[in-house]
Formats: sequence, structure tokens, C-alpha cells
Amino acid sequence: MKNYFIKISLYATLLFLITNCASKKNNTVTDIKKDIPLEDTVVYIPKNKSEKKTFFKDSDRETAWVDSIYNKMSVQEKIGQLFMVSAYSNKDSVHTTEINTLVQDYKVGGVIFFQGGPVRQAKLTNLYQSKAKVPLFIGIDAEWGLGMRLDSTYIYPWNMTLGAIQDLSLIENVGRNMANEDKRIGIHFNFAPVLDINTNPKNPIIGNRSFGEDKVNVSNRAIALMKGVQSQGVFCTGKHFPGHGDTATDSHKALPLITFSKERLELVELYPYKQIFDEGLASVMVAHLNIPSLEPLPNYPSSASYNVVTNLLQKELGFEGLIFTDGLAMKGASNFKGPGDLEIAVLLAGNDILLCPENVPVAFQKLEAAYSEGIITEERLAHSVKKILHYKFKVGLNKYKPVAINNIYNDLNPSQNDALHYKLYENAITVLKNEKEILPIKNLDQKIAYVKLGEDVNSTFVTTLKKYTEVTEVSIANTESLNDELKKYDLVIIGFHKINKPWEKQNFTDAELIRLQEIAKHNKVILDIFTKPYSLLPITDFDDIEGLVVSYQNSNISQVVSAEVLFGAVSAKGKLPVSINNFFHVNDGLSTEKLNRLAFTTPENVNMNSMILSKIDAIAQKAIDGKMAPGMQVLVARKGNVIFQKSYGSPTYDATRKVTNSDLYDVASISKMISTLPNVMQLYDKDKVNLDTKLKDMVPFFAKTNKADISFKDLLTHYAGLQAWIPFYKATLDNEGKPSAKYYRSTAEPDFSTKVADGLFIRNDYHDTIMKIITDSPLSLKKEYKYSDFTFIILKEYLEKKTHKKLEDLSQQNFYSTLGMNNTLYNPLDKFDRNNIAPTEIDNYFRHQVIQGYVHDMAAAMEGGIAGHAGVFSNAMDVAKMMQLYLQKGNYGNKQYFSEQTFDAFNTCYYADKGVQRGLGFDKRTGKNGPTCACVSPSSFGHTGFTGNIAWVDPETEIVYVFLSNRTYPGNSDDNKLAKGKIREDIQKVIQDAIIK
Repeated sequence: MKNYFIKISLYATLLFLITNCASKKNNTVTDIKKDIPLEDTVVYIPKNKSEKKTFFKDSDRETAWVDSIYNKMSVQEKIGQLFMVSAYSNKDSVHTTEINTLVQDYKVGGVIFFQGGPVRQAKLTNLYQSKAKVPLFIGIDAEWGLGMRLDSTYIYPWNMTLGAIQDLSLIENVGRNMANEDKRIGIHFNFAPVLDINTNPKNPIIGNRSFGEDKVNVSNRAIALMKGVQSQGVFCTGKHFPGHGDTATDSHKALPLITFSKERLELVELYPYKQIFDEGLASVMVAHLNIPSLEPLPNYPSSASYNVVTNLLQKELGFEGLIFTDGLAMKGASNFKGPGDLEIAVLLAGNDILLCPENVPVAFQKLEAAYSEGIITEERLAHSVKKILHYKFKVGLNKYKPVAINNIYNDLNPSQNDALHYKLYENAITVLKNEKEILPIKNLDQKIAYVKLGEDVNSTFVTTLKKYTEVTEVSIANTESLNDELKKYDLVIIGFHKINKPWEKQNFTDAELIRLQEIAKHNKVILDIFTKPYSLLPITDFDDIEGLVVSYQNSNISQVVSAEVLFGAVSAKGKLPVSINNFFHVNDGLSTEKLNRLAFTTPENVNMNSMILSKIDAIAQKAIDGKMAPGMQVLVARKGNVIFQKSYGSPTYDATRKVTNSDLYDVASISKMISTLPNVMQLYDKDKVNLDTKLKDMVPFFAKTNKADISFKDLLTHYAGLQAWIPFYKATLDNEGKPSAKYYRSTAEPDFSTKVADGLFIRNDYHDTIMKIITDSPLSLKKEYKYSDFTFIILKEYLEKKTHKKLEDLSQQNFYSTLGMNNTLYNPLDKFDRNNIAPTEIDNYFRHQVIQGYVHDMAAAMEGGIAGHAGVFSNAMDVAKMMQLYLQKGNYGNKQYFSEQTFDAFNTCYYADKGVQRGLGFDKRTGKNGPTCACVSPSSFGHTGFTGNIAWVDPETEIVYVFLSNRTYPGNSDDNKLAKGKIREDIQKVIQDAIIK
């Protein structure tokens, strides 16, 4: 080896003397900077060779195969192995023919693919491999996954985003996933990780491609990514040696000048290389840089420098893996020498593989001539070609198999990718300011505005914010007018959204900076930037910004997770990978409190199978096609995370508008569980009532009735002998079946102001009549279970008498406002547009109109839409919040609404020995006699609703299941096709089946 380096050195010197006249001259003389950070004392001591790790061990079989191939090669075949040529799968047949020619006639050793698609690339890979005598290396420059180059493939977060993550195992998982995707389409090299330390914020080509500006952080994350990739048998190529992070020039366009001393380069830029070499990096890419401290010859690119490639990389640092040039068509190299001369120079410098040459035929010819003239020796050629063949054996090309074409798309886009993506952002998003603990936002009963800056999409962020509480988008062009409007709000969230492309400008405009400054000056503000951290550089004062969040990229998942961080469903864990002037420094990042609010993730992150859950789609469609319900919402949460939320169908069978997740449904008897019951539980929790409290003591006007001694326990378990229901409305109809003028008016009057429906008002004292009918109603002669609406009609009376507040106010004040249930209310037309509310019936027997925005239940309608047993409108997301509160035994958002003991008391079957599967207000029936599949646990609980709903919780599996529909529309509600078709039960069975055991 020593003789080899001596000979190559002599040839390199000779070549320089002969050809240096071809190099371009620069009249500027630059002094070499010392510029070693005074505080940087971290030094890495490389390991001995015997201690270095390797992913790809040598073997005698490998050596025998290499020798057998090499010994049969002609000089031309050997020279061909040095080339890795650019290929595209989105170009025409002319390009394909050109690559075929290079493979067949020039025996090139490899292909690096750029833009195109995965299936097209796989087919071309098979084609080109079929033409090769020695199987080809296939490479790709896919630093953040195949999606960097190919359509229909996955895009992982950029390195700058990964640089904020402290859990390195997550980055290793990224590498593992990327490698499996590479292998699936026949790729052997991924030109990653980027080892550049981005100490120059104005770097035009690295930026987001770097893990950050701290050498230790960059090194650790690059090693983690490399371990993941190479553990799956794919080679990594570390780049851009010896360091492209502190440049202001793009080497694609010119030759960047690096003026640092060798001491500085050793301490900073080379640090990650030393460490990753010891960890087993397979290959390195050498950059085109002008580094006078390493190569004294003027304007000499590092890729062509023997001092850099051989003396520094191979001798001093001891690197023995494959060495790639950076792309030889880049101006940083091609301006130095023309085709052929450039390839000779870089080969003699010590590179093994000539990447993306500008003109292969010319270069091939000149290399062949240099070999004939002894400029390139057999020893030099063998050194690189045999090394190439060794790596071809290591990657399995001694037993090459074509790429399987079938199912490529699905194989490259497994659901596990999104699962990892969520975890990455949960660990990356960084909080830099949190004055007075403005984060997480705990008070949901405040007025919150959202203002957008930047031109890119923000819909996912805003939609997710609104899943936590009411957030109003405010968009007024004039800043002064905007601030006037914002005076109405307690908090302003500013989202800065720029296009999610790594090389696009992500800076604030001057106008946006002024707007931001003015908003922050006059309001309490949280600024959340969905861009690289460097976009904060122009901000000269952060004093008026109370909360500052860096979300790094403007992707859908980053927007979801960022909203979760703001509301505490996820705690902030990220650390800043770069400095922002003197305001924020590397590794800055505040932890925030996690509140036990519902978060959002993929099924796989809570051990559920998304493919199995997708079967819900077919069941929902079966219900729609079978006219069981025109539309529905389905939500599944597990372990505090919403993992499935979809809407199906339309509000009516003939509607063109589709149901959305924010639409409202009449939840019917689920009202009992999400309105009346939790308020009763709070009174129980305060010892205002107990299991043995008699009805006469709860509601005194029952004192002298047959119901006086009904206990609280019997009342709530439907074991009191009450009638199931009474059609109160029938007594108020005239002989033609229309609302009688005795009881109703078409317009509101002082004594007729209780609204039943459009143009229909009932006399205000009819509530007393309803209560009198209930009071006088008979009890069952035999004490047995009988489900009755009377229970909750009575409980409303009790609550309002006890608290001196209306039920709707109790629910709003005690629960909805603090839970963020801003889409849950009685009489929704007071707040929402009718078109956003699913109709429940075309009523032809009582109100004689389409019932939309008014409660379906007749008794509740006669109570003005507000009853203890019915009347609430909501959507699946809001219902899930209340169900999660129950699952967490009275706690949500770290607020205790009632004690765990109270919840346990209400979730107990007191008459199980009598066959009664009811808790206090909760339905606990499972199997044949209940509304659930037989697959949920005995501890599970919930409730159904007549309009076609169910909300159910299983504490054993920690699953919340919500199904809302308007199955009663357009009519004939007694023919319950939804129940007969077991749609809700079948969906629940799918949910249980999706649990990964």
C-alpha cells in the first residue's frame, strides 16, 4: 500500500505539471483564516483499525469472486467500472438508449438515478442490469428518502428537522426505512448522510440538508442515520468531504472557496468524518471545494487534489471504503478541466468512482490513453476496480436478481412510514419562548384568533387547532384594521407557512416582518413558524412575542403535531440545531407540560393495524347503499390518540354535499351521557346525593307519589319500574293530526315562546304538564329492568332545582367550555348554519316539516329542544372528548372534573345478579342483548342514540369508539335497518380485530 501511494503521488505531480495550464485562474489572493471557535474544545480521537466497526465484513469467498471477475476483464471493462452515470426514469427512449449504450459499449459500472417514478425506475434498472456483463451499482441521491427524487414515494423530514431530535433511535429508524425502500427497487447506494456542519446561515446549497451547526450533533445524527441504512444492507455515502457547510457558493455553479486553516478543519469540519469512519461508513463523496490550507495549488478543486483525497482522507484519516467524486458535471469541477482530463485528475487524486461524468465516451477514451501511456498504472486501476468489485459482492451482486415489479407502490408506502413521521415531529418541534407558561394553552374558555403569514397552505394546522377549541381565522389586509379586530381576542396564534421545499426561500418579507411586529406589540402572541429556523434571523426583537415555536417544515404531519404541542396533547422535546443571532443558541429548547387531551397519530403508533381499520370504509358504504343511513361520522381513539376519523356519505340521500368531520348530528340519547350524567356525577362527587338518596329528597314534588322512595341507584340503573316513554305530543294534536291551536302558535308570543321547530311555538307551561304526566304514571308491578327516558327527564329537573342553573348552562360551564367541546350544544341553529347540521326526519306526524337543527325527539322538542334525555347536537370529535374524560376517570386536560371513585361508582353494575347490565347512566350491555359486538370487555361502557349513534369506551383496550349518523332520515324510524344490519357492531368488531396482539 505504501508503494502504491508513493507512485500515485509522483503521477499526480507529473499530471499537474503537464495539465495545470488548463485550470482557470483567480486573481484574488485570500488569506487563510484561523477562525477556530475559542469555546470548541471537543476533540475526537480516532480508534485503532482493529477497533473500527464494519457492517460488511470481508471473506475469502468474496476475494475469490473479485479475483475471478477482475482477471477476466479487459482494460476497457476495468475502466468502465469506474463510471457511475446519471439516469432518469422520466425521460424518453432516446435517453434510455443512451444509457444502454454506456452500459453495453463502455461497460460502465453503475447508474445513479435522479427524477422519475419508482415503477419506471425499477423497470429501467432491470433493463440496464440485463445489458451489463458485471452487475451494475445502482445509486440514488435521496437524503430524505426516495421522495427527494421520485414521485409516488415517501418523503421524510429534512436533516435540519432531524437535527432537533434528541432520541437518536428515531433517526436510526428513518435510515432503516429508507434502506428498505431503496432495496425494494434495486438501489445499493444512498448518497447520504450529509456530514456538512452548516455554520454559515447563508449557505446556498446545504442549509436544510445539514443536521445543524454543531459538530457533535451532526456527527451523532449522521451516524444514527448511517447505522439504520447500512444495517439493512444498503451502502451510505457520507458527504461532502471535507466539509461544505461554511460556504457562500454553490459548487453546482462555481468553485467555493474555504479559507479556514487546517487546524480549524481538523477541529470542526472533519470531526464527524473521523467518528463515522470508526462506526463503519461504507463510502465517501468528495466535494469540489477550493481549500488553500489543504491544497496549495490555486483554484484546485478538492476532488482533484491528491493532498485531500489520498493524503488526508486515506492516509491521515485511514478511510478504506469507496470514494466517490461529487458530480463531475458540476461547475465546481467542470470549470477546472474538460471531460477526460478531469476524470484522469480525480482518479489520480485517489477517487474510486467517477460520478455523473459530463461526457463518458471522451473521458473513457482519455482514460484508456492515459493507461496506455502509463499515467494510470495497472496497480492504480486494480486498486479502485477491485475495491468496486468487493463492494458489489458485499451488496449481493454476485447473485443478482431482477427487481420484482408487482406491488411496488404499496411496498414503498407502508403505513409504518406515517407512524414514524408522527414520532419524528413529536420529538423535533421546538419551543424557544414560553413566557408566563403561555404554552401549552390550558384555558380553552378564552377567545383565540389565528393569523396567517406566508403564502403556503395552512388548512391542516387550522383544522387541528379547531379540534381543540374554537379558533377564529382573522384575515384583514390592513394591519391597523387587523389589530382593531384582534382586540376582541385574548390570544393570537400566528402561523408562518412557506412552501415545503428545501431550496426555496423561506424568509419573511419586509411587509410580513412589520405586520408581525405590530401584531405582537398589541396582542398576546404565539408565533409558530413552519420553516427552517434561519427564517427567524431578520427578527431583531422577540420581546413582544410570548410564545415561539419552530415546527421546521410545512407538511401535513408537522401541522398536526404542532397544533398538538400548542394545546399540550404532545409535549415539546426538540432542541434548536442552529443559532439565531444572539437570541437563541444551538441546543436551546424548552420542555412543555403534557396535558392528557386527545392527540392524533396513526394506528400503528398505538399497536393497531391501519389496513384492518380500512375495512370500516366498506361497512359504512354498505350502510349507505342499503339506505340504512345517508351519512355518518366514525372516530376511533386509542391510548389517548385519535387514530381514525372519517366521514361518509351525505346529509341526505339526494344531496351532493358530503358529510364532513365538523358537521353536527343529533346525538339523541347520547345526550344523557354527555350532558345530564356528568353534571349529576359532579353533585355525587360533592356528596349532594348518594346511591340511597330517595327521589322525594331529590325532587320534592315526587314526595307524595308512587315514586317517592325510588333510590338514586335504582333510578339510574333503570331498575325503578318507570314507563319506557309516553308520546306526550299526541295529546297536543288536533283531529287532523296537526299541532292544536290550544297548545301552539306559529309565531312567538309571551306565553308561547318555547320553540319546537320552524314556525312552531308551544305554550310555556307545558313543561309542567309533562312533569305531571310523569308524576302520575304507574310503576311496574314487578321490580325489573326497564329502560326509561323518564330517568333523565327527572334528573334534569333535579339538577336545575339543585343548582339554580339551566341544564344547557351547566353543561357549557362545567364541561363543554373547558373541554373544548365547542361544537356541542342544544339548539344548534343559534350558532351554526343549518347546512352544517344533518337532518333527522321529514316529520309528517307532528311538526310536519324537515327536522334539521331541531331535536328529533318529540318530548325534547316540546321542552324547547333542551331535555335531560335528548337534545344535544355534536360531532364525533367532541363526543370523543367526553368519552376520553370518562376513560381517564374524570380527568381531561389535567383537570379533574370528578373523582376516580365517583367514576368507578357510576361504572358498576349493581344488579348484575338480576341480569341488569347497566351502570349508573351507562349502558354496559355486550353481546347478543346489547348494542355492541361480543368482543368488548365487561368493563366497557357507553350509550346509543335513537337517531343512529353509539359512543363506547373499553378501558381494557383503552379504545374510544364514536359512530354518529342520521339513520332516521327521511322517515320510518321504527324500521331500524342500521340496527338490523349490525353496522355499528360490525365496525366495532373491525376495531377490535385491528388491535395488534
